[in-house]
Amino acid sequence: MQIGFIGIGHMGNPMVRQLMRAGYELVVHDRRQETTANLVELGARWADSPADAASQTEIVFTSLPGPAEVDEVVLGEKGLLDGAKAGTVHVDLTSSLPSAARRLSSIEGARGVTFLEAPVSDMVSGAIGAEEARLTVFVGGDAAVLEKVRPMLETFSKHVFHTGEIGSGNVVKLTNNMISLGSSVLIQEALAVGVKAGLDPMKLYEMWNVSSASRWVQGVPRIIENAGAGREPTFTLLLSAKDVGCCVELAREVGAPMTVGSAVSQVFTRTVARGLGGAAPGATIETIEAEAGVKIRKNA
Repeated sequence: MQIGFIGIGHMGNPMVRQLMRAGYELVVHDRRQETTANLVELGARWADSPADAASQTEIVFTSLPGPAEVDEVVLGEKGLLDGAKAGTVHVDLTSSLPSAARRLSSIEGARGVTFLEAPVSDMVSGAIGAEEARLTVFVGGDAAVLEKVRPMLETFSKHVFHTGEIGSGNVVKLTNNMISLGSSVLIQEALAVGVKAGLDPMKLYEMWNVSSASRWVQGVPRIIENAGAGREPTFTLLLSAKDVGCCVELAREVGAPMTVGSAVSQVFTRTVARGLGGAAPGATIETIEAEAGVKIRKNA
């Protein structure tokens, strides 16, 4: 079976490799053709546009930064809908607003295209998770169509959940990321308070680790040691800011308070404004250190 894949970034590239290892034939497209070079060497075919990729395949995956990019790929000039045939399945792996997913599903459905949202998550690192086939996928949409594409999703995933109707998958993804990213900001702020009060950060960790905070502070030594500094991130702070921002917007749409989440989103926004959007999500520590007037990390 031939599969289209649009968006060959940190996540898309290993996903395509896993699909090819499983024996699927891939047609790939990205606005930066050079990102697909290794895949073409492995036997994938290059498509000149999203429309070109869709015209050659019956199932098309997209893995893109956010809702605006998905709209451009699907609805723009030479977009996916320009090449898709009735019966095409579009599986969007992008983290997005549930309302955006529902809108796109309606538009595609009017053209005979079936839309599934399938945002992904991993407990450690997304790209490595794809390589090791241990991602978790939250699929909203038609359950029967999910079963058709499940074998493909399982080439790079350990868990594939059917969450319900379109929109529900992104509800799970956005709330999950708010928990993981928001708790990391809270821990960084607690470190800043302790250090500014005169305590050594590693001593703080040693005491937290045998107290009621233990289960949440296992990453503190990496923060203090500044582990990962200088490495190219597999998931950027800019994408993290988008996810927590989308979660706050989701809360507004459903009429649920998100006081703490809104504050978390502002920390990410301020960190992006410092020019750190391309860094790892943990770069929020730089904003917290600067605003508190303390130094927490070694060799920072």
